[in-house]
Amino acid sequence: MTSTDTAPSIADRVRPVAADASVVAVHFLERSAAFALGEEAVLLVPPEGESRRVKAHEGGILDAAADGERIVTAGDDGRVVATDAGGNTHTLATDPKRRWIDHVAVGPDGAVAWSAGKTAFVQTRAREEKALELPSAAGGLAFAPRGFRLAIAHYNGATLWFPKAAAAPEQLAWKGSHLGVAFSPDGKFLITAMQEPMLHGWRLADRKHLRMSGYATKVRSLDWTANGKWLATAGSEQLVLWPFQGKDGPMGKTPTMWAAREVRVAVVACHPTQQVAATGYADGMILLVRLVDGAEILARKPGAGAVSALGWSPGGDLLAFGTEDGEAGLLAV
Repeated sequence: MTSTDTAPSIADRVRPVAADASVVAVHFLERSAAFALGEEAVLLVPPEGESRRVKAHEGGILDAAADGERIVTAGDDGRVVATDAGGNTHTLATDPKRRWIDHVAVGPDGAVAWSAGKTAFVQTRAREEKALELPSAAGGLAFAPRGFRLAIAHYNGATLWFPKAAAAPEQLAWKGSHLGVAFSPDGKFLITAMQEPMLHGWRLADRKHLRMSGYATKVRSLDWTANGKWLATAGSEQLVLWPFQGKDGPMGKTPTMWAAREVRVAVVACHPTQQVAATGYADGMILLVRLVDGAEILARKPGAGAVSALGWSPGGDLLAFGTEDGEAGLLAV
């Protein structure tokens, strides 16, 4: 059981950031952290110097994704907006019905995907736009690591769509509500987070089903390790790691679990080059966990508000975090 009194600590290295709003997501644009806030704005925080608050929406931000050059945000004002490290904003799309933009993803060559209700959209860098009607509202979006293909989670399964192809989208069926989706880094597996406390997946070569259960609550955060051999997940009172080293993935295998506490893990983020995962808990605590042996370092002591966002800089020397109650910070690792 983790104790803040026994784990080595680097919490004194945290630079506090005044977010003053719940943090929806955090990504890095070069060396600057970009905090997508629940109320209208993106907060740009360089490692040194003044922060800049940029108004991106006329309302709340519901989701965000980034490609290193820009953070793309989805708003309840019906707009998809890109913000760069210089604080310049650009509206990529406006829903004609002003529906909420529920989810957003970034893909290869500047492509962007978003969803509004039962419709998914893809826009290329050249501003060519395609739309796909879904059987139900989208629960999540993810671009494949290779090729121009989009996965869309929804009720009773997921859809694989090649926006540039004339062929009909492929359907992956599994009963229930699928609320998030992710490809494995090698593109061989597709994983969805469900309304129930479990993950579901498919081995894409033969559509073999994967079931990953045993969680205390539904899984709202997952991330792949740097080598792609483990899937780190929240949703329980410990960091849960599913093995993906072989061709069968986690089929017939049990997960590895580290950093057990009496508090639920809310968010996970894997280091971009090392076998380390930042693990944020519902009481505001953040641990850095070494995945080979479970060694822990305290990055932030418990505080008011659950951790809602974690993000690593490209080189892995900075960790940004945000909470539901508007606290945020940058940690030099």
